[in-house]
Amino acid sequence: MKVTEIVAKLAEPVVKAHGCELWDVEYVREGDQRFLRIFLDKETGVDINDCEAISRAMDPLLDEADPIAESYHFEVCSAGLERTLKRPGDFERFMGSNITVKLYRPRNGLKEIPCVLTGYDNGRITVTAGKEIITFEKSEVALVRLRVEF
Repeated sequence: MKVTEIVAKLAEPVVKAHGCELWDVEYVREGDQRFLRIFLDKETGVDINDCEAISRAMDPLLDEADPIAESYHFEVCSAGLERTLKRPGDFERFMGSNITVKLYRPRNGLKEIPCVLTGYDNGRITVTAGKEIITFEKSEVALVRLRVEF
């Protein structure tokens, strides 16, 4: 089982007990350091108190489970307004929303396409960009994130 899966199983009940939703768990290397991050969501918005309470509750669980052999930094964060969409449920939840699709290779000279999410089917993403309807195969897409316009 992957580190992120182990941590998600540990975090899920803690996060729910604090009135939040577990959005994502990531374990990444940045430079010469490793980071374990738990991303939260809450209908009324995640604040610093939510992050602190969940961090404090998770510390002893992570120490006991010891899912990571090397040293790492642990962070609890809000998923943010421009969060990444990964799971089918994320796409269903934000259907009709403004998004940015980042591609591995440019399409019509663009690697980032601002658009509106209009469909999702087993990894295929359909969007409206201006008056054009575009479908992206899963293999073309590096990242999809919500886009906030002010």
